[in-house]
Amino acid sequence: MSIEKIASVIESKAGMLTRASDNIWEYAEMAFREHKSMEELCGILEAEGFEVKKGIGDVETAFSGSFGSGKPVIGILGEYDALDNLNQVAGCTHKESFIEGAPGHGCGHNLFGVGSLAAAIAVKEYLQETGASGTVVYFGTPGEEGGSGKAFMAREGCFDGLDAAITWHPGSVNAASNNSSLANIQVKFKYYGISAHAAGDPHNGRSALDAVELLNIGVQFLREHMIPEARIHYAITNAGGFSPNVVQPYAEVLYLIRAPKNALAKDLYDRVMKIAKGAELMTETRMEYEFIKACSNVVNNEVLERALYKNLNAVPLPTYTEEELALAAEYKESAKQFATDLAEKNMAGGAEVVKFIKEHVGGPINNFVMPYYPSGKAMGGSTDVGDVSWVCPTAQINAVTLAADTPGHSWQIVSQGKSSIAHKGMLYAGKVMAATVIDLMQDPELLAAAKVEHADRVGPDGYICPIPKGVKPQPIK
Repeated sequence: MSIEKIASVIESKAGMLTRASDNIWEYAEMAFREHKSMEELCGILEAEGFEVKKGIGDVETAFSGSFGSGKPVIGILGEYDALDNLNQVAGCTHKESFIEGAPGHGCGHNLFGVGSLAAAIAVKEYLQETGASGTVVYFGTPGEEGGSGKAFMAREGCFDGLDAAITWHPGSVNAASNNSSLANIQVKFKYYGISAHAAGDPHNGRSALDAVELLNIGVQFLREHMIPEARIHYAITNAGGFSPNVVQPYAEVLYLIRAPKNALAKDLYDRVMKIAKGAELMTETRMEYEFIKACSNVVNNEVLERALYKNLNAVPLPTYTEEELALAAEYKESAKQFATDLAEKNMAGGAEVVKFIKEHVGGPINNFVMPYYPSGKAMGGSTDVGDVSWVCPTAQINAVTLAADTPGHSWQIVSQGKSSIAHKGMLYAGKVMAATVIDLMQDPELLAAAKVEHADRVGPDGYICPIPKGVKPQPIK
């Protein structure tokens, strides 16, 4: 199927797809509560003739939609969860919520899920039209934000039958993602002390809040003695109450520990655990911990990244009206303190890459394809796409749905999530992914090369899920 035919299929469904994306924007459901979003996507899959399975991997809001038969089996990953406290009026270039404190799509996952769906529909049309051997599987993967839904699904074998997986993410550049990510582990520490009058009977009290604070202090000292790429974040989720004249009998803190590789994250987790136990001893309290979730670092696949890069350049870029450019300029101005020097970030690509970026950046929309160079360097964040990438060859693209310099996890992303700019980028991403999946189905040598690279990078031990058996997905409270 030609690029033109792929584009024609997706454009013919554009109204339905943009409505679905806008509906999911309105639902703004957080991790493992995405019931309306799941039904929206499953309804379209069923209407398009996919075989839908819900609740896969023992995750209530995870699902799959399959079409075709035989090999190869290619997965397309979709996300649809929102972020807490990012409610924002759509199309408004200043911060203004319509439900204070409510969730919002501050990472563009309303577009993410539907863009991947567009790709799956185009691949279905190819299989239907040609009768070729092959199966496309759309995976609805919930709880990426703070939940690691794909890691739970990978633990239960949801991706084991795949020959490869393709995905994308909304953003402010068009690029084949060449970076790895930070593995992470999230754990909650709970301390139980003894209540007492803080003035009249303090010696009989044992402060759980003291234990939390000593844990935090111990981790502050640890920061000097961990690798620079690692990160440790925390939030005190229960400080014991509002009475300072009481020795607090209960307190809890949530920790997120990140490092460039799974093994490094586990080592850092073990060190934090020792500090947590030390705080327990120092305060004569009782400590319990709850393993919440974890995700793996991304295993890059240069073969697939180059295949995606080829199609990023083959599919025509969106064109923008004067009104769209003017609106993007307003958003860029609202976020100017977050401006990123793309040339500096991509210096490892060499002088030609830096020169290209400097020649092209500056406008309100980065309407070009970033040069590709293999990196593998861990970005600052984490993604549960990493767990899929340990199971099978996996790669992803970024596509422009936002004004240049838009900061991540921000009200500006929520505000732009229903714009025509966002819709155009979503459909562009769908076309690029569909073309790449079809390439993999038509070119056994390309897929074989991706598998050889994957086996070499993963090593003989294969995928070991960082989430222990028995740990269940938890909605964010």
